Amino acid sequence: MSEEVTLPLDEVMRVSIDVLKAGGLSDDHAHAMAEVVYAGQRDECHSHGMYRLLGCVRSVKEGKVNPNAVPDVVDHAPAVVRVDAHFGFSPLAFERGKPLLVEKARRTGLAAMAINNCYHFSALWPEVEAISADGLVALAMTPSHSWVAPAGGTKPVFGTNPIAFAWPRPDRPPFVFDFATSAIARGEIELHRRAGKPIPTGWAIDIEGDPTNDPTAALTGAMLTFGGHKGSALSAMIELMAGPLIGDMMSAESMAFDEGVGAAPCHGELILAFDPKVFLGVDAPQHAARAETMFDAIVGQGARLPSQRRYEARERSKINGVRVPKALYDDLQALLPCR
Repeated sequence: MSEEVTLPLDEVMRVSIDVLKAGGLSDDHAHAMAEVVYAGQRDECHSHGMYRLLGCVRSVKEGKVNPNAVPDVVDHAPAVVRVDAHFGFSPLAFERGKPLLVEKARRTGLAAMAINNCYHFSALWPEVEAISADGLVALAMTPSHSWVAPAGGTKPVFGTNPIAFAWPRPDRPPFVFDFATSAIARGEIELHRRAGKPIPTGWAIDIEGDPTNDPTAALTGAMLTFGGHKGSALSAMIELMAGPLIGDMMSAESMAFDEGVGAAPCHGELILAFDPKVFLGVDAPQHAARAETMFDAIVGQGARLPSQRRYEARERSKINGVRVPKALYDDLQALLPCR
């Protein structure tokens, strides 16, 4: 097993902010992004935790990301919020647009937020979980770079194209799922490469279109969708919903825009928020109870709910801190100015 270091959670936040600010990001961007990195590391989502800091800093150094961008929030229509990220990272754009999205959802029952011209580097579950904290149901989706082949194909067309959903629950954490429509998140392949470990069959194909267990060959070939044609269809839907529908780039266009520098994907994001109280009125608690009956039926037979593992990890991390590969920790320390 590779050597690891253990960090308390406040150290995860401090290092993340320091690395991002040393990398040239404004204070507002550094804090917004560090919150997402912190959440990923805290919940043992390692491919979306501190490892992501390396790519964020590299993206700024490549000159693609605007490290001082100030998002513009636009009240576009009765149920639509638009946020122009001005080619900055997405967490600050989400943070600035969320209050108006929530306000509109509470007024109309259903509201949408389109974030345009953003560099997205993180998981979607922190966003939908934040919306569920306001008592709303949330759905989010985004394309990425064209790394993924369609079912039956051998050449990349789609991004990893994640989709996330959150359902608020009384007196307990929300029901949340967040998954890529690729067989695995690209960060997981990169972590295998860094660790010198093979990847499972079914994650990717090499540049010749043959199955591969070599993470380096996978990164130069194409990733695969989950569930064959089903994941492929969902991935195409996300391309359309979070691309042309909101006037932003699809994954192949984002890849072309990158010009080979290897920055974070630049594209848009679509977030939907639903207010059960508007849909159901005084009957909302009754129908929320019906949802709890379903959840009880799932866990009552020993099955797990999505995100249950994350919530358990969250509690462990509060007590024990988090473990980070020493090689990654050393790489991050090297990005900090000498003290």
